[in-house]
Formats: sequence, C-alpha cells, structure tokens
Amino acid sequence: MEIIRLENIWKSFGKIHALEGVNFSLKKNEIVGLLGDNGAGKSTLVKIISGVFPHDKGNFYLNGEKIEKFSPKLARQNRIETVHQDRSLAENQAIWRNFFMGRHKTNFLGFIDKKFEKKETLKILQKNLGLKGVGITPDSPVSSLSGGERQGLSIGRAMYFDSEVIILDEPTTALAQNESQKVISFIKEIKNQGKSCILITHNLRHVFEVADRFVIVSRGKTDTIINKADTDLDNLTKILIDHAGI
Repeated sequence: MEIIRLENIWKSFGKIHALEGVNFSLKKNEIVGLLGDNGAGKSTLVKIISGVFPHDKGNFYLNGEKIEKFSPKLARQNRIETVHQDRSLAENQAIWRNFFMGRHKTNFLGFIDKKFEKKETLKILQKNLGLKGVGITPDSPVSSLSGGERQGLSIGRAMYFDSEVIILDEPTTALAQNESQKVISFIKEIKNQGKSCILITHNLRHVFEVADRFVIVSRGKTDTIINKADTDLDNLTKILIDHAGI
C-alpha cells in the first residue's frame, strides 16, 4: 500500500527550476533512501511532502487521495513528521519540555500535566534511548544528551505521537561512528514498529544498511529508482558517481 505518491512534480523559484518532473513513492512499512548531490532537489521534494512548499505542477497523492493544497499542519494531521538536521530542539530546556513541545498534555484545569509528561519522557529515555543510569532525567537539559541521543529523542518523539511517516534529514551528519550507529538502530526501530521513513543522507553505508529502496534525484529529476535486493553498496556508489555526480 502506497502512503505517498508523487507524479511528475514540478517546482520553480522564479527562473530556477528546482524540480522538473520528479516521481516518488513511499509504501507502508518501507524505508526509502533519498539520494543525490547538494542542489539536486532533495530538500525541495521533502518540503513539498511535509507541506512547506506547494507544488507547481504534477499530482500528489496521500493514501490514494489526490492532494491539491497541503501545509505543515495538514502533514502533521496526516501523521507525517519531519526531523530536521538541526533536530529542532531547545538545548537549554528540559528534555520533557522538548519532547512535548507544541503538544503538551493538560489537566482538567487546563494546566500542563508535568507529572504525566515527565513520566512518559522517562519511558522514552529508557526504552528508546537506553538511558537507564541516574545521570539523565526528564528534567535534564537537552544539552546533556549526546548528538546521537538528541537524534534519538527526536525520532522517539515522532513515534510517540504515532507518526505514520518520519522524514529524516541527514540524521548522522557530524556524529562519531558509535553515535551514528545509535541513530541507525533508532531508524531500524521505525520499521520494526510498522512505520515508514524517508531518509536523506550522503552516507551511503548508513542508508544501505537500513533502506529497502533508493530514489536518486539529479538536477531536479528522478534519475534512478532501485530496490536494495537488486544492488549492493559498491554498485549503488557507482550509480551515484556515474549519474548523480557525487
């Protein structure tokens, strides 16, 4: 079952054609690696899927229904969540406040239910991030987490709020090997929970480990779509070098 399908999508900014007839699809419980050089059109495509940009031409289907107008609010209502490269976390705020930011639970008086939110945050810290020591608590600032743990917190938040599609933008950039491997484990958990993921990354080894399919975008066009079962890491690397210019 296809959750998202984009057919012949065009997007221009003035005289600049960012997308020129891109095709893309994402199935239920699938991880798709979205690959290509800087400026290839990946970010523009993702912003259309997440409702930030409207498309100029083409067809956008969500769960089989054609979408004419989309927005970040509608994307979230349709259970599409984007975890940006900067992770959109307030580093000096408590972890529990970051976790429920914009979606706080309130009590019957309308006040934030801090006790509930801290309890739920603790579950995520222990279950998703594996932080079972005494050093990190829901009241700890986000700055006390490592880079991989912050990425895990953002992914855990998306899964907690029952997102069907999680878009990850360069989640392992600037992370050490052990931290990157933590993030890879978090991405595998997305699939284990029956959800879908669009993974944007320049790290081919990471994306090959987790993705079911690869969509290569080059100069605003869909260059190649290939199943993992039909390639290997060396061949995927060669395809990118030969056709996407990276």
